[in-house]
Amino acid sequence: SSRTARSEEDRDSLWDAWGSWSECSRTCGGGASYSLRRCLSSKTCEGRNIRYRTCSNVDCPPEAGDFRAQQCSAHNDVKYQGQFYEWLPISNDPDNPCSLKCQARGTALVVELAPKVLDGTRCYTESLDMCISGLCQIVGCDHQLGSAVKEDNCGVCNGDGSTCRLVRGQYKSQLSASKLDDTVVAIPYGSRQVRLVLKGPDHLYLETKTLQGVKSENSLSTTGSFLVENSSIDFQKFPDKEILRISGPLTADFTIKIHYAGAADSSVQFIFYQPIIHRWRETDFFPCSASCGGGYQLTSAECFDLRSSRVVADQYCHYYPENIKPKPKLQECNLDPCPASDGYKQIMPYDLYHPLPRWESTPWTACSSSCGGGIQSRSVSCVEEDIQGHISPVEEWKCMYTPKMPVVQPCNIFDCPKWLAQEWSPCTVTCGQGLRYRVVLCIDHRGMHTGGCSPKTKPHIKEECVVPTPCYKPKEKLPVEAKLPWYKQAQELEEGRAVSEEPSFIPEAWSTCSVTCGVGSQVRLVKCQVLLSFSQSVADLPIDECEGPKPVSQRACYSGPCSGEAAEYTPEETQLLYGSLQEIDELYDWEYEGFTECSESCGGGVQEAVVTCLNKQTRETADETLCVSSRRPPQLLKACSLDPCPPR
Repeated sequence: SSRTARSEEDRDSLWDAWGSWSECSRTCGGGASYSLRRCLSSKTCEGRNIRYRTCSNVDCPPEAGDFRAQQCSAHNDVKYQGQFYEWLPISNDPDNPCSLKCQARGTALVVELAPKVLDGTRCYTESLDMCISGLCQIVGCDHQLGSAVKEDNCGVCNGDGSTCRLVRGQYKSQLSASKLDDTVVAIPYGSRQVRLVLKGPDHLYLETKTLQGVKSENSLSTTGSFLVENSSIDFQKFPDKEILRISGPLTADFTIKIHYAGAADSSVQFIFYQPIIHRWRETDFFPCSASCGGGYQLTSAECFDLRSSRVVADQYCHYYPENIKPKPKLQECNLDPCPASDGYKQIMPYDLYHPLPRWESTPWTACSSSCGGGIQSRSVSCVEEDIQGHISPVEEWKCMYTPKMPVVQPCNIFDCPKWLAQEWSPCTVTCGQGLRYRVVLCIDHRGMHTGGCSPKTKPHIKEECVVPTPCYKPKEKLPVEAKLPWYKQAQELEEGRAVSEEPSFIPEAWSTCSVTCGVGSQVRLVKCQVLLSFSQSVADLPIDECEGPKPVSQRACYSGPCSGEAAEYTPEETQLLYGSLQEIDELYDWEYEGFTECSESCGGGVQEAVVTCLNKQTRETADETLCVSSRRPPQLLKACSLDPCPPR
């Protein structure tokens, strides 16, 4: 190590001292300055004889223009190939960012007018890296050469991102005959890295408002880069898309709006970093609670607007979840004893027998909603207890050494009961037209069958269904409908109701059919009931307490065919019995054409299928004698008007 130290001393001793720093290459916007030293040895000295540092690291005024553009325009009065041109800068050259390349305005002519730009010229428009002696040198956000320190998303050098928040979202247009435009998003002063993408036929435009209240508007009609309130904006317009970029920070409040231009809907996706402009600031200690003999005093926290340097309402700081309100500090004060002439002091020092002021609250109010999320509130006040144990309200600041209890809280945040429909049953017939049923239950957030669902939104529990199998049956026997495996359950569900907090008719289950075959009757009990929400119990009420029509308590029922009546045929049996009917391929044949009217209006009747002789080619009705060669199809009847008749 001693040999290494000596060699470094020998190496440095060959150099003369560093000279003074040169003038800065720029007066603003970040330039470069250099210092030289001379080699004192006749041999080659190790190391460099020049060093650089940044200087003039203050923003240039907007009217100063771009430094690279100034260097290009300096050649405007110099002929190039015998002609004068107005030269514009070519920035962000990936191959050689530190050469001075310029383009002649109005032409495609690009020329390298100098191999090096002046020291201090930015290598790239969106970077602090600068060109020095024709080479691009890294510059950190601390404006030091070779520094790797960078700004965070909030624009703070070497920051941790805690002074801003990421805002992202999506807007979808909602066409209205009364509205021509709408607000997409408001982006406040100081926001950075703004990006919006519109997809659809509509158009974006800007409204701005400075801190001094000056308002302006920009229509964003063409593609390009331009300044709005000293903020550089890049806008791209395509047939079906628009892209808006603002690197920021914004120098005004921007409101992005959309102008409706087509019948189709548009969507806008946006993202930006919003500065946290309201922060908590700790106050000084409040006045002492006693003038002598020992008291206490507290600090508090106030919400401070960084833009206007004013104290604002606490709600502005609560808007940012990142903001944590500092806890108040408590200290003793005025500990000198009171003069004897003052007697005893009204506010005694706080000790084990005299507790500090505290928060007290009233009970929570009832929830504003029984389900789906509501709110309940209470009163919270700061109280003080004297030596005699009497409690009295005092100023809130005396309790600020502990957090104030919340005055509002959510309640009943579980989902409201909703209708749940099960799968449909099989059709109630094996041929022709019938009905099918399904179970519809009112289910609460625990998955339990309960009340409380709106009858208006209940899905229907039955619907018509058609089985495409023909209903051929022997003429001599009375046909019957297919067995109804779901019939009893579906009937119960059709009339079933759940008890709710409003008085309503609640029917019990139907009794078994009064007969074991054929048509009989069923009865049931119908009660007027109500659900007591507090105890979650059901109470019976007088019948006249329930409004609306009372469900029937008696109805007809069908228990299947009795012995001697026609049996039910499956489609396979029908095919075996009457397959020969389908093999007859003559010009005339019998066909079914609908049913007659029901024989009864209620209580159960029958309808007879109408059979006619048709010409199979012309589909016209023919004389029945032309169909004698064909077997006449069996007579087909079906039950109808099964609803019970009203009492007489």
